[in-house]
Amino acid sequence: MADFLQQTVNGLSLGCVYALLALGYTMVYGILQLINFAHGEVYMVGAYAGILAAGWLVATGSSGLLLLSCVFLFAMAYAAVVGLAVERIAYRPLRDAPRLCLLISAMGVSFFLQNAVMLTQGKGDKVFPQEAYPAFLDGVIPVAGATIGVKQVLLVSSSLLLMAFLRVLVLHTRTGRAMRAVAQDRVAAALVGVRIDRVVSMTFAIGSALAGAAGVIVSLEYRQVGTTLGFTAGLKAFTAAVLGGIGSIPGAVLGGGLLGLTETYTARYGASEYKDAVAFVLLIAVLLLRPTGILGHSQAGRA
Repeated sequence: MADFLQQTVNGLSLGCVYALLALGYTMVYGILQLINFAHGEVYMVGAYAGILAAGWLVATGSSGLLLLSCVFLFAMAYAAVVGLAVERIAYRPLRDAPRLCLLISAMGVSFFLQNAVMLTQGKGDKVFPQEAYPAFLDGVIPVAGATIGVKQVLLVSSSLLLMAFLRVLVLHTRTGRAMRAVAQDRVAAALVGVRIDRVVSMTFAIGSALAGAAGVIVSLEYRQVGTTLGFTAGLKAFTAAVLGGIGSIPGAVLGGGLLGLTETYTARYGASEYKDAVAFVLLIAVLLLRPTGILGHSQAGRA
């Protein structure tokens, strides 16, 4: 029982990362009916930005929660700026072009970002500065025979807080109403005065900021990141978004959690080399039984 609880906590921690990334995919799809395949690289850029910010802050004498808070804010802001640039340069000029053109543009941006980071930061992995890593994150909390890391509690709490903030933003603010209006009918929204370009830019910025936060979480968890970080994580996050129902914000959170738990349970109680295969088998099974995803039917048009 203790081991099962331990693996559940591990799975939820991983699922939070997938959920934060999946939210970016599902938000952009809900607004533009477009899959932003460069989103994984924005996540990678956010991870690098967080590590660089940590190094700068150490030089200024910052430490502890203040340092972590600044790292999160900087990485999220940097990723948001990158997301805005991607939308403005690679997607907006092609918004009315055939979908194949947008797909090719997204792939081009993905390769560009990956190689740009490689040229500026080197081919080797980037390591989170030891001096910037708070010692209290290595603490553990015993619960029913399992050991839950302080780092896991902090990271899961941060992820849930960001998801809750997004939910409130979408459902209870003027910006959120504009986003939902554009998602339901872009032409009608424009006719009643909604500024489509501004809403699209805001959507890209928010989704990218969440990806930046996920990048910091991963850099804290594994203490190092590489330029290929975004490919696999982006693919799995897209899988999580489809699993929960592409276009649905609650579906993205649910899909991320299910995918994280599936991978963790498979690695622990099955064969770790098949954990990715099992995750995609789960996706296929769900889509065969419910093509719109778990929550897609009731939520896709409103997220």
